[in-house]
Amino acid sequence: MLSRVTGLLRETLFARAFGAGAYTDAFNVAFRIPNLLRRLFAEGAFSQAFVPILAEYKQREGQEACRTLSDHVANCLVWATLIVSAIGIVGAPAFVLLIAGGLTHDAGAFDAAVWMTRLMFPYIACMSFVAMAGGILNTWKQFKIPAFTPVLLNLSLIAGSLFLAPWLEQPVYAQAIAVFVGGILQVAIQVPALVKIGMLPRLSINPLAGLSDPGVRRVLKKMGPAVFAVSASQISLMINTSIASRLQEGSISWLTYADRLMEFPTALLGVALGTILLPSLSKANIDGDKVEYSALLDWGLRLTLLLAIPAAVGLAVLALPLIATLFHYGAFTDRAAEMSARPLVAYAAGLVGIILVKTLAPAFYARQDIRTPVKIALGVLVATQVMNLIFVPYIEVAGLALSIGLAACTNALFLYIGLRKRGIYAPSPGWGKFFLKLVLAVTVMGAAAWFGAAQFDWLALRATPLLRAGALAGVIAVCGLVYFGALLALGFRVRDFRRTGK
Repeated sequence: MLSRVTGLLRETLFARAFGAGAYTDAFNVAFRIPNLLRRLFAEGAFSQAFVPILAEYKQREGQEACRTLSDHVANCLVWATLIVSAIGIVGAPAFVLLIAGGLTHDAGAFDAAVWMTRLMFPYIACMSFVAMAGGILNTWKQFKIPAFTPVLLNLSLIAGSLFLAPWLEQPVYAQAIAVFVGGILQVAIQVPALVKIGMLPRLSINPLAGLSDPGVRRVLKKMGPAVFAVSASQISLMINTSIASRLQEGSISWLTYADRLMEFPTALLGVALGTILLPSLSKANIDGDKVEYSALLDWGLRLTLLLAIPAAVGLAVLALPLIATLFHYGAFTDRAAEMSARPLVAYAAGLVGIILVKTLAPAFYARQDIRTPVKIALGVLVATQVMNLIFVPYIEVAGLALSIGLAACTNALFLYIGLRKRGIYAPSPGWGKFFLKLVLAVTVMGAAAWFGAAQFDWLALRATPLLRAGALAGVIAVCGLVYFGALLALGFRVRDFRRTGK
């Protein structure tokens, strides 16, 4: 929650200072390139391969074996990302041209994207270490530091926009510098936590040290398919960026602002649940406890739907109020607010699927089955681009968001079918009544949100930002009271969703 709140503050200040135009598009493109590799090398593919194997070592081999494995894995990962960073710095112009060729119509914006890409490429080396540290700490049931770590990047970006940007000839460069500094800060905060549990990795000057370790080879073998699984969604994102760069100026930024709001419930619900479920599922798998494994999934799915469906409805109905209240200041125009709201509504259509993937995929990773999610992800990649061909000509940048959302729903459906067919998950009794009551409560909440949103001219309230923020907070509070009040009236109780893992 803290990470996402500071992230929204960061984006609010970014919108106020830089608006939505060619140079903000350039920053978003530049940040997206190392971010793609970060997710491939670090948070996504690496964590999915590393955490189940580390949990197995902890359960069966003991602390010293875990430490040796972590040393060797860390050495390979950090050296690999350093080498990739060097290649990225040299090849930045080619990368920008490949990903956002539409920026070439503005030579200044293209050159800015290249400069910022070069500065931010080393960020992936920092984040690879952070991801590995997070995997270790989560396996030791230490969730606070990994969850807090992204806050440091947000604070760095906030400081950059407030204090550094006014002093630079090209103000948006302050954000690229802030990303570089934020990466270093995120590494620094991991060290004391790792020392405390005796698991701080020891790196070698030899890039090949540890490659002969059987555990490292297992991680790399599992990571290969995981790279394809994660890269499928990231490739879709890159293709969407390329398409957006050829639409109206500002399209990349409009999509990015909508994406930031979509990521709030995604991280708060999907990523948080997935992070907690993966070590617990891995332990249940090692113990051979199929009943506990299925029960964990059932709990995760119920909690996901309980919170994700109202979040999706809220984002769709309150899209313009949210965009206006958070971003509609300074250089951010009325048109930018309206255009950013469109892809947010489209994202809302697939938000439940996006979050469910984060909950369902760990069920495969915990069993060290990465091939199944890979096959599904590759099919979804093709489906996404087919939908782009259908939607983008008619609704432009909103079509890109709609394609991602609907593709995520498809992904979640096939993951669910795969779990059922393999007998991994058996729904507990009462799902029909649960879902019917949930739909009734969400319908009442959606009506309250629609009525509340219609009472204000959100763009005209720009002159009174505190009144606008208060109005939005009031509407959201009423929606929350209506939703949870309806759930209570329908028989839902908090104790029904409490769970203590074995």
